[in-house]
Amino acid sequence: MGASGFVGSHVTRQLVERGDDVRVLLRTTSSTRGIDDLDVERRYGDVFDDEAVESAMSDRDVVFYCVVDARATLPDPAPLVRTNVEGLRRVLDVAMRAELEKFVFLSTIGTLAVSSDGSPVTEDTPFNWSGQCGDYIQTRRTAERLVLEAAQSGRVPAVAMCVSNTYGPGDWQPTPHGAVVARAAHGRMRFYAAGASAEVVGIEDAARALILAAERGRVGQRYIVSERHLPLRTILETAAAETGMRPPRFGVPMTALYAGAYAAEPVRAVLPGRITPFLTIARLLDFTCPADHGKATRELGWHPEPTVEAIRRAARFYVEQSI
Repeated sequence: MGASGFVGSHVTRQLVERGDDVRVLLRTTSSTRGIDDLDVERRYGDVFDDEAVESAMSDRDVVFYCVVDARATLPDPAPLVRTNVEGLRRVLDVAMRAELEKFVFLSTIGTLAVSSDGSPVTEDTPFNWSGQCGDYIQTRRTAERLVLEAAQSGRVPAVAMCVSNTYGPGDWQPTPHGAVVARAAHGRMRFYAAGASAEVVGIEDAARALILAAERGRVGQRYIVSERHLPLRTILETAAAETGMRPPRFGVPMTALYAGAYAAEPVRAVLPGRITPFLTIARLLDFTCPADHGKATRELGWHPEPTVEAIRRAARFYVEQSI
């Protein structure tokens, strides 16, 4: 489910390449460029169509749930709640009756804690920024709790995969973080957030982690799927160098970004649901720290490749496809 998205399409591709019998559930409006060359059974419907979901899950051993609305910049959080929470809730109701071996849920690195001293966080570090993470992360936290509660109660054999920013070819839409790399690859980016950094992982490695979780993941557990912590400047310079473009030259201090974001808050208070949550965006850029993927290595046998190589492949993809 969510096979037309970036992570979902790569999970689908790897399953097909190893010879699995793969069925995908798609909306009729979804762009399927990422999987059009694959031999898969297609069913149509969305997460609110109980009959379509039940039909798609019938006789399946594993469900990979990669449906997510990742638009953290939406002024109105209603679409995020509808897709990320209410849609998932309905799918879990169906999954309870499906007699699955595993339900692999695509979560996000954003549901993890952040450390104040730069030390790596783990799956067990208590979440500590709920008042500042914004609507998108709140919906993803709620979704992850729904999945883990269903697993811990014995209703759904689920695992949650906390995947970081993914890079690589096949990002057709593109993702929000991919769009930034695409601009750098085309030489269209002059400014960047100085001091910003992110946890990163290659898209092929992320997809492989989900497949390993279906085979080896412990029900009710979370797994960090991230290769390393990189400065945003390094990510953009890597992309620009790969395509022979000049990297962004001017770093905007986080203090300046915060100043602009706070200046917009009075307008946002008067026009809720219409003004982009700039303060949340600044915090998402700023509140990052290293994450320890040791649990995924120990329990799943997951060994990711250096993400800088995936960033280079992504840069070439965006330029070759004019994205």
